[in-house]
Amino acid sequence: MPDDKPQPELPSEPTPDGATPAVRLEHVSKRFGATQAVRDLSLKLQAGEVFAFLGPNGAGKTTTLRMTTGLLRPTSGRVWVCGYAMAEDGRLAKRHIAYVPDQPFIYEKLTGREFVNFTRDMYGVPKRLAAERLADLGARLDMDGFLDQLAESYSHGMKQKLALTAALIHAPRLLIVDEPIVGLDPRTVRVIKDIFREIAHAGGTVFMCTHTLDIAEAVADRIGIIHEGHLIALGTLEELRQTAAYHGRLEDVFLRLTEGEGARGDDRHPG
Repeated sequence: MPDDKPQPELPSEPTPDGATPAVRLEHVSKRFGATQAVRDLSLKLQAGEVFAFLGPNGAGKTTTLRMTTGLLRPTSGRVWVCGYAMAEDGRLAKRHIAYVPDQPFIYEKLTGREFVNFTRDMYGVPKRLAAERLADLGARLDMDGFLDQLAESYSHGMKQKLALTAALIHAPRLLIVDEPIVGLDPRTVRVIKDIFREIAHAGGTVFMCTHTLDIAEAVADRIGIIHEGHLIALGTLEELRQTAAYHGRLEDVFLRLTEGEGARGDDRHPG
């Protein structure tokens, strides 16, 4: 559990406009044996943005997210979160992070409420404040009728909701989510989109990895595309269209950027 000592001021790692990036990856690479998963990736995410990280299967997306959280160490390069170097000040960096993986781990012999309270205590959130946040999230995500049931009885979608609720209970400055809407009903997807935009509006950052290009197109301020470990495109949707030389939906732009000439020979036109 975090101690009660005052948190030191963030080190100054400014961007040209004077802001400290929420995430800063500098020449980061990761190798697993003979496999090079991520290759010399540099990236900055700012406070107040929703950032979507896209790529084909095996492109290096989840590896990048795990290096950002500190769950994996880069083979080379450096990672900062909210101004803290993950290698030297990982404990301080992790105070600001919440991570929801694509297969969230839930203690299934706890009720949903007990699991959220466990997370609350880990981060030292005052009980009254956590209860207010849980009441709001429980109502918005239609969890009120399930919070006092054992998590082992939950569907995949309910486990996703519970994992997100627990992640948000300490109001993280950086929310990292891998495939945030898999198994969720359309209403919940809409609520989660709203929550992501609210986090950004409040000055937080959402770093999401997804294969659901519609959600990226709907909520992301910027998009990064990784392919075979390389960051091949970065920017707003309009900037990606310029890079791809194609003014279409994100799905078409993504295919053109990741499939090269084979995609450019496609006869489809934007709707």
